[in-house]
Amino acid sequence: MIQVGIDNFVATAVDPNTGVAVSAVQRMSDLLEEIELADELGLDSFGIGEHHRRDFYDSAPAVILAAAAARTKRIRLNSAVTVLSAADPVRVFQEFATLDLISGGRAEIVAGRGSFIEAFPLFGLALEDYDSLFEEKLQLLLAIRDTPEVHWSGRHRAALTGQGVYPRPAQDPLPIWVGVGGTPQSFVRAGALGLPLMVAIIGGNPRQFRPLVDLYREAGRRAGHAPERLKVGVHVPGLVGESDDEAADLWFPGWKQLLDTVGRERGHGPVTREAFDVARGREGAMFVGASDTVTAKIISLSEALGGISRVSIQMTNAGIAHQTLLRGIELLATRVAPDVRRATSSDETERGRARITVAADR
Repeated sequence: MIQVGIDNFVATAVDPNTGVAVSAVQRMSDLLEEIELADELGLDSFGIGEHHRRDFYDSAPAVILAAAAARTKRIRLNSAVTVLSAADPVRVFQEFATLDLISGGRAEIVAGRGSFIEAFPLFGLALEDYDSLFEEKLQLLLAIRDTPEVHWSGRHRAALTGQGVYPRPAQDPLPIWVGVGGTPQSFVRAGALGLPLMVAIIGGNPRQFRPLVDLYREAGRRAGHAPERLKVGVHVPGLVGESDDEAADLWFPGWKQLLDTVGRERGHGPVTREAFDVARGREGAMFVGASDTVTAKIISLSEALGGISRVSIQMTNAGIAHQTLLRGIELLATRVAPDVRRATSSDETERGRARITVAADR
């Protein structure tokens, strides 16, 4: 059965109704209300991203998640992602172990390298060490998870010679996912380590990730890991609305603003509505639409990738009003999630697929 959750990058926001910028204090208050609603309505997970840019407020995800832990009861709380290359694995483990204790065993780390590079100069790191930093720090993070007293040495950090890393989490082991983009080596590494995989799909045809997911599963099999240990999750951008057109009209302005900003930095052209409409079609990476549309795309993607364990929808951008997002969370929790769960449970799979296919063809 597929778990259904939300990721949030805590972008700066402008109220689309008034054109007035939402204050940082109000943005955080709104965010915690959104997480509370997701918990109350039974969604499975809520993830907070990590960025070190002016246009985001999520540079300290463990702090935000700890505040959310105190206001929720059952929803799992994860990073989306922890930029491990730019962090100290000792502190990352301590922060999430503490979060795990506060939440009563609901914390998860999704460790990745991030899609921006600001963290490298900010923390005095060399961008050319992009790959080796992540690989080495992931090894250390896993060693700390295995035992509180670690003996370890590497290139990028002072050695540990048996010092204790505390506190220990409520969960044993603390769940650690590997967040990946499109690099084959990243998929193979996660499989060889037997770690669950979170695939960030933000463009193109999501079905093109199947060969990479197969690489992950094959690497895990060769390393002797049980198939049930090799979980695959997907992170996708999207918004659930009352209709396909309403959701698209609500999502597009803020999404265009974000991608155009990043595009100018990277030499890309502006995003067009025509390209966006293709991306939200049946074969695209944008999960924007009415509940039946989003449900059908999740089921189709799971089948294309050989089964997934979790889908996390990144439902925020600078142009989405708080009340709109609350309604989107409600629709995701009360319409999409129940249908996805029924369609992917062992005893209702075929019946659910038939129902979703009919809905998608309307």
